[in-house]
Amino acid sequence: MDADKMPLLGMTLEELKALAKSVGMPAFTGGQIAKWIYGRHVRSIDEMTDVSRDNRARLSAAYTVGCAAPIDAQHSKDGTVKYLFPTRSGRFVETVYIPEEHDRATLCVSSQVGCKMNCLFCQTGKQGFDGNLTAADILNQVYSLPEHDKLTNIVFMGQGEPMDNLDNVLRATALLTAPYGWAWSPKRITVSSVGLKDKLKRFIEESDCHVAISLHSPIHEQRAQLMPAERGMAIVDVVELLKQYDFSHQRRLSFEYIVFGGVNDSPEHAREIVKLLHGLDCRINLIRFHQIPGVPLHGADDRKMEALRDYLTAHGIFTTIRASRGEDIYAACGLLSTAKKTADEGL
Repeated sequence: MDADKMPLLGMTLEELKALAKSVGMPAFTGGQIAKWIYGRHVRSIDEMTDVSRDNRARLSAAYTVGCAAPIDAQHSKDGTVKYLFPTRSGRFVETVYIPEEHDRATLCVSSQVGCKMNCLFCQTGKQGFDGNLTAADILNQVYSLPEHDKLTNIVFMGQGEPMDNLDNVLRATALLTAPYGWAWSPKRITVSSVGLKDKLKRFIEESDCHVAISLHSPIHEQRAQLMPAERGMAIVDVVELLKQYDFSHQRRLSFEYIVFGGVNDSPEHAREIVKLLHGLDCRINLIRFHQIPGVPLHGADDRKMEALRDYLTAHGIFTTIRASRGEDIYAACGLLSTAKKTADEGL
């Protein structure tokens, strides 16, 4: 990755047209560049063969495509693959490719190096925060994925809090869904959040992608212990915000709920969840907890998870138990971390 040059990846069509004019090329060349990048996934400017050699040289002097292949891959016994991608800042992020049945494949992308939220149960939060990913860094996880042509869905549930890097996440999702970009339906993309209220409001209004909220407890005091963000933005206020929008059609609202044995799996929690989400058109994904070092939490047993699912479903909230994937390579929910993967330390 040539960090001294500006990446073309992550630029909008209008920006590419303006760039073309700024270096003495006709504006329509910007459209050609967009097709080479977003349509054909070229890895170098020299591959843009319908752009003249002189114009390619002019472009290459200050710009680069901005893509970089993963430098490491770990393969799970269940088919999940965890990739390590370099960023333009010289750090690294983990991205998880999850093949599923019926030709479905999901990519879990990261939006930050580390995370500020410091949730008790999340390994990413333990590494601290090392910076936001650029739109090019985010898109490169899709662009340079070896299986990119097999993808059917993208979830922003990797490292980082997407709403804490909102401008770059919005730019990335806009390019993924733009007719001149990847041209994906926004219904194939889900963006998660702990519930940063003001930024969540902006995301809902500026994007049509699905929304997933990390819930993990419906009780304020307990959620604050699990998720420090609750102290600044209570989940009841987040839910009130969500009730202002229509999720009854194609756009989906879901809540992620990691189930901790003896902590948030009681009948009281089930009743409080129903009370909290009353009036919202939404679904809940129950997630198994994956043990991380130094955290006094453990997963709930199958009986408790099934009882919670059945109660919520019986009370009108469609609820599923999400299958755990990639746990043997530390790719499952809450396990992503690149604390020791810096440019100086290498692998």
